[in-house]
Amino acid sequence: MKIILIGFMSSGKSTIGKILADSLNFKFYDIDDIFEERYKISINDFFEKFGEPKFRELEHLLLKQTLEEDNSVISCGGGTPCFFDNIKLINNSGVSVYLKLSSRILFERLNKTKKKRPLLTGLTYDNLEKYISENLIKREPYYNQAQIIIDIENIQPDDFVKHLKLQFEKNNLILPLINE
Repeated sequence: MKIILIGFMSSGKSTIGKILADSLNFKFYDIDDIFEERYKISINDFFEKFGEPKFRELEHLLLKQTLEEDNSVISCGGGTPCFFDNIKLINNSGVSVYLKLSSRILFERLNKTKKKRPLLTGLTYDNLEKYISENLIKREPYYNQAQIIIDIENIQPDDFVKHLKLQFEKNNLILPLINE
């Protein structure tokens, strides 16, 4: 079984993914980390040198390779589902879970983050809020194709597994044994 987490940047995919993988005794894969490890360059620097189209092309190849791993939780980059029919690939390969947050919460998180994000480079405080709102609107049609959608605004990462288990039951899916 594969559980693939999708959502906007800073929605908690990596944090929640690690907790979920640990509770299921699955392997955890973060597409962004795999990219940086494989190509020996930060995503930020890659965007600067080669641009987003080349990044999306390589990201797609990494996604396909990572989706071959069984018993895994995979955290996708925020834009991953939105290119190359990746959302269809994701849905055909495992159970996709959209970690949904409002643009307001995403703005608060991204405004506080120290992590460099290539698509946010050079944005002012006001531009950041606008960028998030506009891009969330563009990406949500992809995110909303997930098999499970969980609004995580009021869910702590450690409680996520319980919420996911309930969603699996609602959707008549079987979640492997969880280490509680």
